[in-house]
Amino acid sequence: MNGFTSWPPEVTPDQLEQLTLLATTYALSHSLLYLPPHGDIPPPPAPASAIHAPLSLFPTPVPRELFVRARRIQRAYNVLYARVAIDNKFLDEIMGAGGVADVDEFTGELWRAWKGLREEGPVQPLHLGLFRSDYLLHQPTSEAEISLKQVEFNTISSSFGALSQQVSGLHSYLQASTGYFGASPLLTPNNLPLNETVKGLVAGLAEAHNAYGVPDAQILFVVQANERNIFDQRLLEYELLLSHGIHIIRRTLPELEHSMKLSPARALLLPSGASSASPLSEIAVVYYRAGYTPTDYPTPAIYATRANLERSRAIQCPSLALQLAGGKKIQQVLTMSGVLERYLSREEGADEVRESWVAMWGLDDEDLPIPGAKPTNVIHVDDVKEPKGTREARIRADTLVLKPQREGGGNNIYRAAILPFLDTLPAPERRAWIAMQLIRPPAAVEGYLVRSGDAQTGPVKGRVVSELGIFGWTLFGRETNGQESVREAEVGFLVRTKGEGVDEGGVAAGFSVLDSVLLVD
Repeated sequence: MNGFTSWPPEVTPDQLEQLTLLATTYALSHSLLYLPPHGDIPPPPAPASAIHAPLSLFPTPVPRELFVRARRIQRAYNVLYARVAIDNKFLDEIMGAGGVADVDEFTGELWRAWKGLREEGPVQPLHLGLFRSDYLLHQPTSEAEISLKQVEFNTISSSFGALSQQVSGLHSYLQASTGYFGASPLLTPNNLPLNETVKGLVAGLAEAHNAYGVPDAQILFVVQANERNIFDQRLLEYELLLSHGIHIIRRTLPELEHSMKLSPARALLLPSGASSASPLSEIAVVYYRAGYTPTDYPTPAIYATRANLERSRAIQCPSLALQLAGGKKIQQVLTMSGVLERYLSREEGADEVRESWVAMWGLDDEDLPIPGAKPTNVIHVDDVKEPKGTREARIRADTLVLKPQREGGGNNIYRAAILPFLDTLPAPERRAWIAMQLIRPPAAVEGYLVRSGDAQTGPVKGRVVSELGIFGWTLFGRETNGQESVREAEVGFLVRTKGEGVDEGGVAAGFSVLDSVLLVD
């Protein structure tokens, strides 16, 4: 594995300059783009400029067998989360009253909306999930075998599918145009896997559109205002139209509060144009690229708008149930003995799914067999009246991350920050937090990271950590006879690379760059 740990290969300053020029111009030519930051000044209604997305000059080495495994077990994860999302009793127990909903206001609002809709009687039995399962390579010591461990499973607004395809194309282009100057025998076309995530994700949206059964119905993209990552969304929009003839409407949640209508049969109707006087269009699928963070719901009326969207006959991507199923607490409870096996058999991949997990527990847990490394902190907590889960988090703080029920990056508590955080965390709120063993990526891997605006200094070389994401979609529900219906597929991948020592990993949040896979044996 020497070729892996000594990455990237050596190139001359002139070669590095040429690679940077080719990469940035390719990015600008192929929609590998962001809108520029606008600060406190509202952006113009029609974008006048764009910058290339942050990117890596060299693809990231990933052991071939682990990449194949990650893609294979995505099919099992697709089925697993579909089944969890239709288990109302399980979701109520973990995320509902008496659980997370009582101490996490955001989760509580979503759960209460879902509970109210169930009591009314839903009119749409189908759910659509566009998923992304994120992993890190794990090598706790330099002698240990490298394994694949899951960071999290995303059930809402699983972004960067389109841009991940573009950056895979960028690295293939650099290889075809320069051969990377012969810098490494690993940099061959056979080691750069094809990435068709746009086609795959759109296939899931189109499958749901077809299941809705109204050919001229449209798909609603629920988006955030002033979205900088708009090109990642637009590439999906273009594929829907050009390959499937499906039109989309983009609206924010506040815009929907005033423009959406429900027909007597609960069809979701929206003005097809910017004016409220525009003809109304029926919506087949509601695809959320917003709604995953409390800031997306500034008023109670916005929560009511989200509920009204789900009250309609339109297929939700995700439904409130599926969004709740993606909570960190669900991820942790699934690791407990026997819970995963309620939803997934060994023949369906349960063993490989369980093997992809690290140790996790709730801060309020008492029954707590914790595998893994011995604790590193010498802390005497025998007299502290705390649940065992919290005491273990104190003892093992140097090896942990604490996670709340949030998406989008910037929410987790790491290592040295854990002890002071636990000192101030109100006791009832412990049930909304999980402790997770830190994954230890292979050491001494480096990369060249390029961000727009760094032209004066060129690409930045440094030690890096890369996170692999695998995309999938699932269309599922219960038939009228109570039988389970699941259609699903694995559809592509994403790599995000960040500097070593940077805990958070979001590209949109500014921590990471977009990358792709180089298969190594």
